[in-house]
Amino acid sequence: MTATVSYDEVEVGQEIPAAEYRVRRVNLVMYAGASGDFNPIHWNERFAKAVGLPDVIAHGMYTMAQGGRFVTDWAGDPAAVVDYGVRFSSMVVVPDDDEGATITVSGVVEEKLDDKRVVVGLTARADDAKVLSRARAVVQLA
Repeated sequence: MTATVSYDEVEVGQEIPAAEYRVRRVNLVMYAGASGDFNPIHWNERFAKAVGLPDVIAHGMYTMAQGGRFVTDWAGDPAAVVDYGVRFSSMVVVPDDDEGATITVSGVVEEKLDDKRVVVGLTARADDAKVLSRARAVVQLA
């Protein structure tokens, strides 16, 4: 269980240490089942390459979810994400090997708001490419 972060402990400009999230194709198949998004570009290498992609790619919403996971892991319980938005800027290519891909997410506290809320700016990268842009979460802290 993650320690709880309190509003009084955070400062504007405070960096949140990066976390890595491994993505393997099995994760994409499980996500497809949970989300109902069975587009073959997310699980069928032959199809993905036939439509011009370098390989199977992670679902955009799966990638976005890793940013949300990062924020909730940092904030702890009973914090809550009250607003979250991103722009998708690059693909997460997931090769068919034991390594898969790695999404690295880091953050910085950009603003302290009223009612114990903070704005966290996120950076998410995979293979040296920024995969989420304008990623921001408003978090209600303890």
